[in-house]
Amino acid sequence: MSLTRRDFARNSAITGAGVALAGSAGVLGTAPNALASTDTEIASDKSADAHGGGAGVGYGPLIPDPKGILALPAGFKYRVITYSGKTKLESGEFTPSNHDGTATFDGPRGTTLLVNNHELKGPRANWKYPVPLTEGLVYDPAASGGCTVVEVRPDGQVAEWVGIAGTSTNCAGGSTPWGTWLTCEENSDRAGTNGMTKDHGYVFEVDPSDRRANKNPKPLKFFGRYDHEAVVIDPKRGHAYLTEDAADPNGLLFRWTPPKGFEYGRGKFRKLADDAGVLQAPKCFDSGGKFVDDLSRATKIGTVYGVDWVDAPDRDAKTTPVRKQFAAGEITRARKLEGMWWGDGGTYIVSSYARDESPVQHDGQVWFYDPKRRTLTLKVLLGVNPDPSKDGAFDGPDNITVSPYGGLVIAEDGEGIQHLFGATDSGRTYPIARNDLNIGTAQEPEYSEFTGVTFSCDGRTLYANIQTPGIMLAITGPWKRQRR
Repeated sequence: MSLTRRDFARNSAITGAGVALAGSAGVLGTAPNALASTDTEIASDKSADAHGGGAGVGYGPLIPDPKGILALPAGFKYRVITYSGKTKLESGEFTPSNHDGTATFDGPRGTTLLVNNHELKGPRANWKYPVPLTEGLVYDPAASGGCTVVEVRPDGQVAEWVGIAGTSTNCAGGSTPWGTWLTCEENSDRAGTNGMTKDHGYVFEVDPSDRRANKNPKPLKFFGRYDHEAVVIDPKRGHAYLTEDAADPNGLLFRWTPPKGFEYGRGKFRKLADDAGVLQAPKCFDSGGKFVDDLSRATKIGTVYGVDWVDAPDRDAKTTPVRKQFAAGEITRARKLEGMWWGDGGTYIVSSYARDESPVQHDGQVWFYDPKRRTLTLKVLLGVNPDPSKDGAFDGPDNITVSPYGGLVIAEDGEGIQHLFGATDSGRTYPIARNDLNIGTAQEPEYSEFTGVTFSCDGRTLYANIQTPGIMLAITGPWKRQRR
């Protein structure tokens, strides 16, 4: 049933600010202990003080790492779990490079299992450490990407093996309520393009607990063929939400509705037909009933849009990319739709930045989609960072997770210095880590993005990756619930 503009306008008038600030993330600033501004300019310290100050927020200043990898607050420490070109898989090959999306799962006998995407695009010859072509786990032998499964044992020992190989540009992905991993291809090369032997742009399911279940990888074509970024599953209603990182035109948020009577579980996706369910894109409108063409139009924290869903004509993009199949005025777009995470009864959705290809520029948004109300609420707005080379400001949110200690933890993929940073329920931001690994030169330093931010199932360890060269890190310390 469509949510009419009249219904949304009436509901907005009734709920008001209560809708605008629902959920755990609150609002987010561009600088530590600051609130996000109510427009696209950076919030001032004076504005932050007016909202309650930063006392008791975060864990204090970051201390430079003498090993040159990860700066952390006092009392925290890190451990390298995998390191591309240094650590090895069970089979003897080196850990693949370009770590990206990650999730944790409880393993047998007290172990932690992590599934780690490797964002490797194009032919295997382009990469020194592609994902090994393990027999029975290969989709396209020409492709370099895939994901590995990492087992961290109680005694500290680590084992790693291939979960899927022969896929392309495996990016954020997402976990399922039944304990599997959905790995997403952020590349839609056709067979015969860039050396590929099969079509790409699909989602695949990987089971970290059952290696046999991963044999003969099958693309889940009902999710559509496009440049996938992340995916989450609504555990109550059964919908899947997926982001597309694309431009010219800007990408889309998608919703997949399963066929009637479908029951989720391990191996159930493999049994569905390629055209099972319905894939849709959003059509947003404001409280006055006006259509919103792009999410960058929102320049106020707490902006709420109603959402209708429009069927995708050809989800497999046989002749035209899915995002180009909609006419102007049919759907709502956004630039750099990146990470997602399910929490608080809905999904948090990142738009990493917007520039000239979008109506309004910004350096990051996080939206919250409430499936019950069918609304999108702007929770995070980062103004354009005037000098990314200076430490202190945050920009370019990407991978994201809901913290067991309140609020969000966000991996930065912006310009210049890269951080992991947190946002409290009331909107204070604070640094958690800084990438100190300079892969450039002393004269022109360069720092890779953070990816794969996720907590262990018991909440004691924060895992995160430095994408280049490909390092998985385990961060521990005096975690605490952040003050409101």
